Amino acid sequence: MKKKAIGLVVVMALVVIMLGTYIKDQIEASEAISEQAVSYEMNLDQEEGLAKGQIAPDFTLKTIAGESVTLSELKGKNVVLNFWATWCPPCKKEMPHLQKYYKEDAKEDNVEIIAVNLTHTERSLNAIKTVQQFVESYNLTFPIPLMEEQGVDKLYQIITIPSTFMIDSEGRIQYHIVGPLDQDTIGEYVESLD
Repeated sequence: MKKKAIGLVVVMALVVIMLGTYIKDQIEASEAISEQAVSYEMNLDQEEGLAKGQIAPDFTLKTIAGESVTLSELKGKNVVLNFWATWCPPCKKEMPHLQKYYKEDAKEDNVEIIAVNLTHTERSLNAIKTVQQFVESYNLTFPIPLMEEQGVDKLYQIITIPSTFMIDSEGRIQYHIVGPLDQDTIGEYVESLD
């Protein structure tokens, strides 16, 4: 009888050990990451977007002077990227301040102003001529790319103008300001870029 009891205890112990090992293997298998589910690190340094610290979306537009402007080619400089139109009263108030900053401070501050005109929203039959007259009347000397069709405004989610992005010398967006800026405020934002 003792032999049967000892035999039963040994069999039970073996069953418990086998069952424990089986359960442990099943838990480990369910927690293991499948070989097909390969993980990799995202390169956040190149992530393009509109959030603070992201690389500003690139674009190329022709200026009113007929030259091409490509945003990514301005890396190494801080960029004041402004979206505006001639029919916009706050834009009209802001333009003299942009010009004054450009003339007096931009070179020393290593800044390029790119003032993208939303030409496709201009309210005249000859929109380019309207923009040209505006530029001449305000004596604007910074680059004025013309957006004759929607595209860049959608890329930058422009709803209200003027709308300005402050982009650092690495091409990363640091600020998005909606509404007109004066010369001092532009300088303050630019100073905080580097």
